[in-house]
Amino acid sequence: MKTTFLKTTAMALAMSVSATGIALADKSDDTLRVAYTKELENVDSYFNSSREGVVLQRAVWDGLIYRDPITNEYKGNLATEWKWIDDKTLELKLREGVTFHNGDAFDADDVVATVNFVANEENGVKTQRNVNWMESAEKVDDFTVRIKTKEVFPAAIEFLSGPVSMYPAEYYAEVGPSGMGLKPVGTGPYKVVEVVPGQRFVLEKNENYHDSPKGQPSIGKVDIRTIPDVNTQIAELFSGSLDLIWQVPADQAEKLAEMGDKFVVSNESTMRVGYLFMDAAGRSSMDPNPFLDVKVRQAVNYAIDRNALVDNLLKGKSKVVWTPCFPSQFGCDQNVTEYPYNPEKAKELLAEAGYPDGFTTEFYAYRDRDYAEAIASYLNAVGIKIDFKMLQYSALRELNMKGEVPMSFQTWGSYSINDASAMVSQFFKHGSLDMTRDDQTLEWLDVADQSNDPEKRKEYYTKALKRIADEAYWAPMFSYNTNYVTNQNVEYTPTADEVLRFTTMNWK
Repeated sequence: MKTTFLKTTAMALAMSVSATGIALADKSDDTLRVAYTKELENVDSYFNSSREGVVLQRAVWDGLIYRDPITNEYKGNLATEWKWIDDKTLELKLREGVTFHNGDAFDADDVVATVNFVANEENGVKTQRNVNWMESAEKVDDFTVRIKTKEVFPAAIEFLSGPVSMYPAEYYAEVGPSGMGLKPVGTGPYKVVEVVPGQRFVLEKNENYHDSPKGQPSIGKVDIRTIPDVNTQIAELFSGSLDLIWQVPADQAEKLAEMGDKFVVSNESTMRVGYLFMDAAGRSSMDPNPFLDVKVRQAVNYAIDRNALVDNLLKGKSKVVWTPCFPSQFGCDQNVTEYPYNPEKAKELLAEAGYPDGFTTEFYAYRDRDYAEAIASYLNAVGIKIDFKMLQYSALRELNMKGEVPMSFQTWGSYSINDASAMVSQFFKHGSLDMTRDDQTLEWLDVADQSNDPEKRKEYYTKALKRIADEAYWAPMFSYNTNYVTNQNVEYTPTADEVLRFTTMNWK
């Protein structure tokens, strides 16, 4: 039935495409046509926090360092060498001969201006954890800089290989984040030639791209459109107006995989973790707030059958996760308290907490409605009655930052940073997204984040993770996998860090 539905929808959309004049995918014009599901709030990589933004960031801008997604080896990108001069000062030699897309030459002034701007909290970078470990940068000479950290920060190299991109100093001073969002300028393998905010981004191969470990781009243009409805994306794939879609739900990906003569379906694990957070700090206006009671939070954990969610909905390479970090990340100890599915235990705990008949709570989500609704049904079954609210990502993020959400199903991909600090420290160090505000957890995470001793880091991340699990501050759910679907013209092998790399795509 679903296969028939897909084909019927595709035929209808093909007629629509013909009528509206949407360009059909055709490798002869050297344009890869891609769909985004979520609207991108800002193309400026420091002012969005979505996975779609990460993909554009890696295509348009470069960092000082690059981590190979297969070997995890650090390689020079805009920097060619680096060394610690002392515990809080990193010196980097910069690559010469690099130019930005607007023709400006890259040098130390661009690094200094970028770091000093994003490290200043007053400038409002969306994900502070990615940049607030830096105190400042200073120029030694035209191609040597020093980055000073606020505290000892052993994960600096990992962060510099991910979300910290270098911007052109003069251009950014002139246009700011809003201008960069409309006319982005980087040094990356692709330059942006068209932006229709929230709707469309057109990238063009950077013919002057430097000798970067990212590799040289092969495909000439990438045309990215925002198409929120997955069924519409699939229909456009059938009709020939899209070459690649991703984050395709498992059931639809399975049906498309049966059409091997038309499509190639690839499944790969990701560092993304799905979780429920609860307002354990009492930040929201919920009154009374049941989530202040650890027994209620434990009841939520026992109420949900994580294995059933993974087996029936996510499938692929997803796994049950019990921690607010991804298992491969440094310091992400998996030896914590687990809450196997036990609805009777959940009801007992609710009764002990004074809620024998349960209670009603607002429950928010921004993606994967079917996952969120399945979780809500488990909660309803033990007496936690759900007032379900589905919002756009940017709107829900703003509510979260204001502390106005009592319970939410969320996901976090850690910007593909392979260090526990990129997730657990993002949400449990009293920042705007911390709904627990636990001082003991903060103290242990500070030690873990700032120690140069790897074993000490592991010890204190373990302490923090065990406490978070014992107190049931979150209900971690599962790791994600991603289904990528391409037509037969595209050659692409996805990586486990959930970054679409256009430089590794080719026409067959």
